[in-house]
Amino acid sequence: MTATALIADDEPQLRNELAELLGIAWPALQIVALVRNGREAVEQFERLQPAICFLDVHMPGMSGVEAAHHIGRRSHLIFVTAFEQYAVQAFAHGALDYLVKPVEPLRLADTVSRLKARVEAAAPVHHNENLLRQLAEQLQRSGRPPGLRWLRAQVGGALRLIPVDRVDYLQADSKYTVVAWRSDDGVLSEAVVSLPLRDLLAQLDPEQFVQVHRSAIVNLSSVSHVVRGPNETADIHLKGRPEVLRVSRNFTHHFKQM
Repeated sequence: MTATALIADDEPQLRNELAELLGIAWPALQIVALVRNGREAVEQFERLQPAICFLDVHMPGMSGVEAAHHIGRRSHLIFVTAFEQYAVQAFAHGALDYLVKPVEPLRLADTVSRLKARVEAAAPVHHNENLLRQLAEQLQRSGRPPGLRWLRAQVGGALRLIPVDRVDYLQADSKYTVVAWRSDDGVLSEAVVSLPLRDLLAQLDPEQFVQVHRSAIVNLSSVSHVVRGPNETADIHLKGRPEVLRVSRNFTHHFKQM
């Protein structure tokens, strides 16, 4: 019997990437659903009854932990988180399995090995219901952590992991987004992310990144100074960069105090 799995993650790029990695690590595994939040995870689980659920811990609305509580012992649960401290706190006793983003192929291979053994042996699913309840309560108290900490982008022929705090600005380019960033040694670079600007905006920390034009987002820590222009517009000058970003009148309120 073919093993089936569901993947829930509110970041489209990351859930697609996990599906690709699973395709390499476990070609026989059938991914029956890719969903973007806990509510959809529960709905699709009830409809499809997958043997395995990969659940992002932090998702808008219903979290992955809350979804797991609904699913219970009817599926093997694997939690995925970008914040390792949650994994350490939640799974220190080995009660549940987890993966830390960015998912490493070797770590995923270990998880797949354990899952294969459980599925092939038709082993019963053992989850600590009290632990799930405690985790759900903890997440409700602490809220969602700040936004993305890194971006996966195409640089030349390679896929590169770019720390978000090194991004100076993002600019829309059709269905994609151009990311202007600087490396550890200060080299200015550009890369392409296969997500539209609006999707990235929803995932970025609003305390650090603001939209300045319908086609541009800027990292406030990269701004050198702002020059007011005509008709309530402005120009942003960036630290160490020759580019000047135009601020449209709908977004000049971000810079009233600068």
